[in-house]
Amino acid sequence: MIELVPLVRQFQSMKQDILQAMADTIDSGKFILGPNVQRLESDISAYLEVSDAIGVANGTDALVLTLDAYGIGPGDEVITTPFTFFASAEAVSRVGATPVFADIDPQTYNIDPARIEEKITPATKAIIPVHLFGQPADMDEMMSIANKRGLVVIEDACQAFGAEYKGRRVGSIGHAACFSFFPTKNLGTIGDGGLITTSDKEVAQRIRRLRQHGSNKKYYHSEIGYNSRLDELHAAIVQLALSKIDSWNKERMRLAVRYREAFKDLPYLRVGPEPQDRSHIYHLFCIQSEHRDQLQEALTRKDIQSGVYYPRPLHLQEAYASLHYGPGAYPVSERLSEQLLALPMSPFLLESEQDQVIDVLIGLKGELKP
Repeated sequence: MIELVPLVRQFQSMKQDILQAMADTIDSGKFILGPNVQRLESDISAYLEVSDAIGVANGTDALVLTLDAYGIGPGDEVITTPFTFFASAEAVSRVGATPVFADIDPQTYNIDPARIEEKITPATKAIIPVHLFGQPADMDEMMSIANKRGLVVIEDACQAFGAEYKGRRVGSIGHAACFSFFPTKNLGTIGDGGLITTSDKEVAQRIRRLRQHGSNKKYYHSEIGYNSRLDELHAAIVQLALSKIDSWNKERMRLAVRYREAFKDLPYLRVGPEPQDRSHIYHLFCIQSEHRDQLQEALTRKDIQSGVYYPRPLHLQEAYASLHYGPGAYPVSERLSEQLLALPMSPFLLESEQDQVIDVLIGLKGELKP
């Protein structure tokens, strides 16, 4: 089986270092918000060139805590994309606000800035762009809209650690940003973990308080908070991965070039373009085709995993039936939900395995029409 993400190889490559880090942590007797978390926060803030990085329990909590820290809640609206993982909108609902969707750019699959302005109302408080699949969203346009309308921009960078937009790393462009360390992410651990970045010291201070039950001093609580802390073991593992992230991302990009070159003349599938002003670090490598099901079936027959991202846009999810969206509300997102297919992608994917994927898809040339 050629896996979509060969995680075992990735963590086996660090196994001895991970075991040593775990042993060191156990010997230290410090397990919650200790030196590993502090070092990781410091290293990531330096890597992203932001003043603060705050470790939390997972990427979803990162979004929830950031929204809460900015005072966003009942009666407020937050604009985001309908074509992403559920957590991007779920976090908005969790703080009592209402997600408002804007359709995506058919080329980049990211939220279309041209669709944002028309969604702004007096209740709008924030925009959450998602750097989908590892490609940065159009941040200049969004920051311009936000600054003009007095809105907060919270980057959902969970799939894009290390990606760059016009010379700046994602996570340093908006007012704040959220990351996930879920195992399949480019920068991941062997469980859950998350992180928030910002250069707003006041917001950072509030997030640190919120993650710890609303407390700055043990047993003294100034507000209702959360229990959302990145633990020492996961912080140690993420720090090991952080030292490798640039080389891992470069390998993803190299493999993406091989896919692109192989598929450039196939009339029955396409690969979205790469804008020259940003780096795509390929958390996922997706192809687009009206023959998606046939392509996936052909790969499956050869024991090659693939994945559909995402089979149902957020506005059509049962959980958001109360918002009264229906089919046709966001046509680009709906079309892509029927056409995108993720192929195996990882810095640990072998070229020989990638060649098998390529051969299967090229081998359909005589069967499929444009």
